[in-house]
Amino acid sequence: MTQAPYLLGVNQAELERLRFQHTVWGPITNRFFDRIGVAEGWKCLDVGAGPGVVTLDLRARVGESGEVTALEPAQYFLDVLAQESRQRGWTNIKLIHATAEEATLPEKYFDLIFARWVVSFVPDLDRFVRRLLEALRPGGVIAFQDYYYEGLSLFPHGGPWDRMADIVRAYFRSGGGDPYAAGKLPALFRQHGLRLVEFMPTCLSGGPTSDVFRWAGQFFTLHTPRMAELGIIPRDEAEALLADWEAHARNPDALFFSPLVVDVAAVLGGQET
Repeated sequence: MTQAPYLLGVNQAELERLRFQHTVWGPITNRFFDRIGVAEGWKCLDVGAGPGVVTLDLRARVGESGEVTALEPAQYFLDVLAQESRQRGWTNIKLIHATAEEATLPEKYFDLIFARWVVSFVPDLDRFVRRLLEALRPGGVIAFQDYYYEGLSLFPHGGPWDRMADIVRAYFRSGGGDPYAAGKLPALFRQHGLRLVEFMPTCLSGGPTSDVFRWAGQFFTLHTPRMAELGIIPRDEAEALLADWEAHARNPDALFFSPLVVDVAAVLGGQET
């Protein structure tokens, strides 16, 4: 089964959005890596690596003696990462052009398998996890950072934007994804003999001058028209949503609340206590 193209697009605008996204969420991801204990010498797999912003952070942690493999189905993003690796003189970043379901990966090899904002877009979560587990060494960690798509809101309430969480959930489902995928992971890990070691949600919030507000603005400015193109919402509703967003952006007392992003990690071997 061939996975559908990346719902959010593969282009320069999405590249720039992903890079800015990492300035907002990168500290959350790196604190997750701190808790996991990612260390020098580890062999890591970054699944759905995109342009490699997390791959580069992992490489900085594992050093010369470690290794990071970026698994990514979009050649455009892999080319960006290859250029970044060359500029840094890093030779222990490997690139694989494939999806997790289709890739040929070494068996029982990686100390860490990680994916951020991938499982929400996966049409068959059990198959996705099973394929990755074949490449995880005994005692290794599989870790996902992804949405449990609740909590998204703008304050003050009362405008068209109050419906946006439902609309985004429909957007994810239109590409075969699941906006609640993170909530399914503990049970799935247990079924595959993994020991759950972390399940931690994060919500970021801020006003119109904050980075998290700007991050949200980039996403919704790019993707609200796309949702109208796909027929998820009428065009006039898309225009009303964007107008409501802009009105909040001009209000110094407005607040944006992100959807919940959950850090989920499990270890291969042993049962949860």
